Amino acid sequence: MKHSRATSTCGTLPQNGFSCHFPGRGGQRAPVGEWQRKLRFSRVCASRVAASGPPARRRRRSCTRSSIAEVPERSRRNDVTVPLASPSAATGNSANFRLSKVGGAGVVAPPPRRAYLRLTPSFPSLRSDAAAAADREELFVQKLRQCCVLFDFACDPLSDLKFKEVKRAGLLGVEGGSSLARLPADASFAPRQFSVNLFRTLPPSSNPAGAEFDPEEDEPTLEAAWPHLQLVYEFFLRFLESPDFQANVAKKYMDQNFVLSLLELLDSEDPRERDFLKTILHRIYGKFLGLRAYVRRQINNVFYRFIYETERHNGIAELLEILGSIINGFALPLKEEHKMFLIRVLLPLHKVKSLSVYHPQLAYCVVRFLEKDGSLTEPVIAGLLKLWPKTHSPKEVMFLNELEEILDVMEPAQFVKVHRPLFRQLAKCVSSAHFQVAERALYYWNNDYIMSLISDNAASILPIMFPALYKNSNSHWNKTIHGLIYNALKLFMEMNQKLFDDCTQQYKSDKHKEKHKMKEREQMWSKLEELARRNPRLQGTGGRAASPNKRAAVVNFLMPNCLHPCQKLHKCPAATPGKQK
Repeated sequence: MKHSRATSTCGTLPQNGFSCHFPGRGGQRAPVGEWQRKLRFSRVCASRVAASGPPARRRRRSCTRSSIAEVPERSRRNDVTVPLASPSAATGNSANFRLSKVGGAGVVAPPPRRAYLRLTPSFPSLRSDAAAAADREELFVQKLRQCCVLFDFACDPLSDLKFKEVKRAGLLGVEGGSSLARLPADASFAPRQFSVNLFRTLPPSSNPAGAEFDPEEDEPTLEAAWPHLQLVYEFFLRFLESPDFQANVAKKYMDQNFVLSLLELLDSEDPRERDFLKTILHRIYGKFLGLRAYVRRQINNVFYRFIYETERHNGIAELLEILGSIINGFALPLKEEHKMFLIRVLLPLHKVKSLSVYHPQLAYCVVRFLEKDGSLTEPVIAGLLKLWPKTHSPKEVMFLNELEEILDVMEPAQFVKVHRPLFRQLAKCVSSAHFQVAERALYYWNNDYIMSLISDNAASILPIMFPALYKNSNSHWNKTIHGLIYNALKLFMEMNQKLFDDCTQQYKSDKHKEKHKMKEREQMWSKLEELARRNPRLQGTGGRAASPNKRAAVVNFLMPNCLHPCQKLHKCPAATPGKQK
């Protein structure tokens, strides 16, 4: 196997970058003048190598303990050239490391034989006096390049502990010194460092076919490489929030593919990583105006795939938080694109079985839309009632919570349009045998603003709610529900005593009519049974049901003036051929 290697005793450097060993002899720190001379010499060598092209490949040589470690094998994709300083101060050699993504995770590919990757903190600190203000920028870039070395935390967490700590110390130095070093004019170094350390193929779900994740009971799967990833994310945020950050320059490197890779990382099972990504995407959306439409479109694609295909994604709550901030910034009047997003994306998100994971963020987005444009109230209420759960009581409680938030921001004019179907559903909830559903619905009568809306439309709301309230005031099994129902009936009585009495009389009259109908139905079945006993021809044989002719005979016997549907069809003039005019 061939490896990319560039060695020279005079400090020959690779094309993609360079690294110089700065300490003096014996591991002591070099004087200021010597360090500056070596830095200038490195720049001259880098310019010569850039002009002459990359060094030729050579056959791999055996490495001693004082030389650089073996170069790992090259992967098919995502190769990153990372220069590392030699641990030997006397030779001053440097080498190119080929890093690859093995098995989807960004790790250093293991060589054929056991070898140890050697990292040496050969650069002085950005806070030290040895680093002059003029050279801090170049030193800052060199430190970032050395932080691009990747380690395997998943397969062998205990390997290369010393060098993992060296990289962690380097990341801490980069993050802490970012405020001292002015960002270089070439902004490509930072996105490249972020891409190498962050962008990777996520591992498969820990429970792909099991129950949905419950944040209150289940423990999340944490990222093994988080000690390094956390520092990279923190520096990424500092980079975006730096006063020297120029979006016009950075947009060449932080393009659509960069944003798409960040969105793909939101499916990580580690909530700490998703929280950083949420903040970073929000900063990018605010600073890169040209990417805003693309970000919204890609978020829509994630939602569509989640709703209609997979129903599994770990970052839906974080995406909805980002959208909540985006919706707050929408200009009025709302564009048709934004209204379609509400109807085609946010409302269908209510039907996914894992609604409990992201429902607070979803309800926030819906309420923000209604605050922006009250005319959307009617389609939103219609959509919620259409998707209202029938047998899932915890989900029904979530719908009731969201509905109360919507009512809190609803205008009286919009309430008039939707209150009838809305309170028909509330009447069903009050009659629910699940006491939490009935309790949550009855808590609406403790909301002052909702009570003011009900008071203005009591003439149409009380007839809808009264039967459910009156019936369950005694028949419901839960005593707490009895108290809440008595409170609701008392409030209705105080609103309009005459209307309350009329509803009471109407309810009693309806109950009497219902009893009379039940009695007539029982008498009819008694006649039917008596007729069947008297006439054996009307009985089914062998446990089989009676034929349609026998059924028609029974109907004619009981109701002679009522025509059978088939008889109606035959007696219809239009159904008789030859008699049509």
